[in-house]
Amino acid sequence: MKEAHVRGVATPALREDTIGDALTAAAEAWPEREALVSVHQGVRWTYRALNEKAEALAAGLFALGLRRGDRLGIWAPNCAEWTLTQFATAKAGIILVNINPAYRLSELEYTLNKVGVKALVTPERFKTSEYAAMVEELAPEIARAGGTIASARLPHLKHAILIGGSRKGWHAFDEVAGLASDADRRAIAGTARELDCRDAINIQFTSGTTGLPKGATLSHHNILNNGFFVGRSVGLKEGDRLCIPVPLYHCFGMVMGNLGCLTHGATMVYPAEAFDPLAVLQAVEKERCTGLYGVPTMFIAELGHPDFAKFDLSSLRTGCMAGSPCPVEVMKQVISAMNMKDVTIAYGMTETSPVSFQTGESDPLERRVSTIGRVQPHLECKVVDLDGKTVACGEPGELCTRGYSVMIGYWDDDEKTAEAIDKEGWMHTGDLATIDAEGYGNIVGRLKDMVIRGGENVYPREIEEYLYRHPKVEDVAVVGVPDPKFGEEICAWVKLKPGESATEDEIKGFCKGQIAHYKVPRYVRFVTEFPMTVTGKVQKFQIRDAMIAELKLEIAKTA
Repeated sequence: MKEAHVRGVATPALREDTIGDALTAAAEAWPEREALVSVHQGVRWTYRALNEKAEALAAGLFALGLRRGDRLGIWAPNCAEWTLTQFATAKAGIILVNINPAYRLSELEYTLNKVGVKALVTPERFKTSEYAAMVEELAPEIARAGGTIASARLPHLKHAILIGGSRKGWHAFDEVAGLASDADRRAIAGTARELDCRDAINIQFTSGTTGLPKGATLSHHNILNNGFFVGRSVGLKEGDRLCIPVPLYHCFGMVMGNLGCLTHGATMVYPAEAFDPLAVLQAVEKERCTGLYGVPTMFIAELGHPDFAKFDLSSLRTGCMAGSPCPVEVMKQVISAMNMKDVTIAYGMTETSPVSFQTGESDPLERRVSTIGRVQPHLECKVVDLDGKTVACGEPGELCTRGYSVMIGYWDDDEKTAEAIDKEGWMHTGDLATIDAEGYGNIVGRLKDMVIRGGENVYPREIEEYLYRHPKVEDVAVVGVPDPKFGEEICAWVKLKPGESATEDEIKGFCKGQIAHYKVPRYVRFVTEFPMTVTGKVQKFQIRDAMIAELKLEIAKTA
């Protein structure tokens, strides 16, 4: 019996440098090459300029009192300042905390306090989100700050930094670098020499079934290497121009996108603050992008845009589709209609930096449209049964990953870390998968009931915990149901307290503005009971099946 246990090749060797050192090396190798183009901002920075700006901002943060190991949060849509902050914190050894732009008050407060964010970078507003006002609602002391914040609800927060404009009590982002003295700049240079590539440098929040987000803590070694190997699988090379419409707060944007470009001498191209299919098509044509990243729903929107045929996409060659299962027909259309002959599929999770499986340029078309590819270099993966024993090739079980990409752990949560990473170093993904005799993987389901909506991981328990706060709700069960646009949508079955009545809009309204928009249930049904097991557990698969039948939904064939 051949076991479903695969090991990636051991070449090329893993990088042992820090992200800051990698940027310095890129600036020396390609000083005049464009490193970053933010189309919507009109920003164009060479690698030399990006490196100089990152060093200057790092020194400014040092002048504010931030030191190696401190946490700095960034709560912003895609912009040049996001990436500048990413590289500046890396040079200073400050741990960057990615905050989802869709977060609302309760989520923001929890994440800032959970990891002890000392400084927060954010714009005044984006779309309907009044970021600065929300921060001040949690910390009204900011307006009275004489340089350092002393907040009751956000006790760790000492500095608020505003991207664009000015506001009482806030530091202007563009002025932070100017706060540094020669001594601060020398101190940062000294810190950079002392940093270790295995230091924590990034925290990304991923929801848990307990209802509270967990901070996956990642090192330079984790994410710099993963960015390099993802870029290598995509075929990125010096002079390529990669269109990055995926959010920078995700590993997809900041690791697979930014660090993939950095390690291969390619240009990061941001088409807009948030995904806009027209902006993507315009950016690809105008900037002559050779690569394009996205979750399947993004590619579907681009292909379906009424002006799609008007754009010259002939510069495209490669790219990556990840974040949720890819419909086979969409993959075929991307290859034929968008000229992306070398497009790849990738699979991973935040806790593995993120990618562990990926198709490659040399894989046959059939394999690239129907699998998640093979294990990445320097990693090993296996599929195990409920007893932890490795299953045979082709048999389903839980996918486990081990190697350089596995996170340091969940911030300040040894218990959850131990549940996720066993004593032998295996990260238990919670995904049900198969690995065939040739080493190609496929995701066939999930051990738990996580929903993937438009590339966003949504954990029903988190939504349930919030809905339990509604004064009329006695019990609630949240599931994912198939959706042609987002892959899955959120459905809540609600049991009201005796004598109470409510409407679907009332439940949705209770959620809006309090939890991220993509977590707000699209479907709400009021029930008097749930399908239960004899031991009292809700049988969510029966709820899902009932909704599929009621709504006449179809489950799309996916890779």
